[in-house]
Amino acid sequence: MTHRLTPLAQSLPASVPFVGPEAQERARGAAFTARLGANESVFGPSPRAIAAMEVAARDAWMYGDPEVHDLRQALARHHAIPPEAIIPGEGIDGLLGYLVRLLVGPGDAVVTSQGAYPTFNYHVAGFGGTLHAVPYRDDHEDPEALLAKARAVDAKLIYLANPDNPMGSWHQATTITDMLDHLPAGCLLCLDEAYADLAPPEAIPPLDPADPRLIRMRTFSKAHGLAGLRVGYGIGHPDLISAFDRVRNHFGLGRVAQAGALGALSDTDWLANVQALVAQSRDAIAAITKAQGLRPLPSATNFVTVDCGRDGDFARRVLAGLIAEGVFVRMPGVAPLDRCIRIGCGSQADMTALGEALPKALARAAS
Repeated sequence: MTHRLTPLAQSLPASVPFVGPEAQERARGAAFTARLGANESVFGPSPRAIAAMEVAARDAWMYGDPEVHDLRQALARHHAIPPEAIIPGEGIDGLLGYLVRLLVGPGDAVVTSQGAYPTFNYHVAGFGGTLHAVPYRDDHEDPEALLAKARAVDAKLIYLANPDNPMGSWHQATTITDMLDHLPAGCLLCLDEAYADLAPPEAIPPLDPADPRLIRMRTFSKAHGLAGLRVGYGIGHPDLISAFDRVRNHFGLGRVAQAGALGALSDTDWLANVQALVAQSRDAIAAITKAQGLRPLPSATNFVTVDCGRDGDFARRVLAGLIAEGVFVRMPGVAPLDRCIRIGCGSQADMTALGEALPKALARAAS
């Protein structure tokens, strides 16, 4: 039988934006000693979140609330904004898919940075948009270049992550608000703030859901340690937020996921503990890599991007060497960012494994 795919689907490659560590473990026939490549929180979820999920698991025979009412209300209280300005969803990845579906049709122009988060690009391609990418500047996404490209191509949407993945860099909040004041007419800024809980306060602009030029994305996958549940939320103008009901999977967030997010949001002590552990681990990664002659870049995330000092081929050999030693890390995929590797924050045991593996990986790469 010949399946009658749409012309757009037929034109797309079958791809996954990331090769998961599980696939790599199957290929190498062994588990990783240290899982430091997926930007997860190895420090785990809050005990309150775990307890809430255990209780909710007994009721997993029921669908989750399609309005996600309790989580929406809790987020509204947490951020002191109206619940009508919040849309929960299946992680930022799922929300990006809905946003692109709402705004981008075949041929519509979208602007991002060359080497930025690839799942966004995946969604744009999946709905037929035309992606325009500008290079990074000094290992930061370049707001001026993004705006100039948006004006040149009449973009409907700009994607910017602050703090940034894959480089861990960040812009001041004033840079973001100034960017909004120079957006072309009819263009929306999608601000991915997956790492907001780990960033310095001066990087995060005040929340103003009355501004129709901006939608912000947050997640429970990083500092809250719930990556396996896929819970995120968007913050934006109520008119745009209500439009998500036209396209979203209303049962996309299960009962256990909603309960876990509620429990995590209520446990501010656990969040503070994770923030401290991440800061300690960033320092440890910096010390380990500096000792081997590498240059760790400043980071406002739960990973440290490390300049290997040569070209992408050398960095890929370092990456392969670390994986061969049982340490899972990733790297940017586009030059000149690909001179770097990206190492996630981890436990003391993870840092010990990294410290033992890195000299071997560098020696193998150099030879």
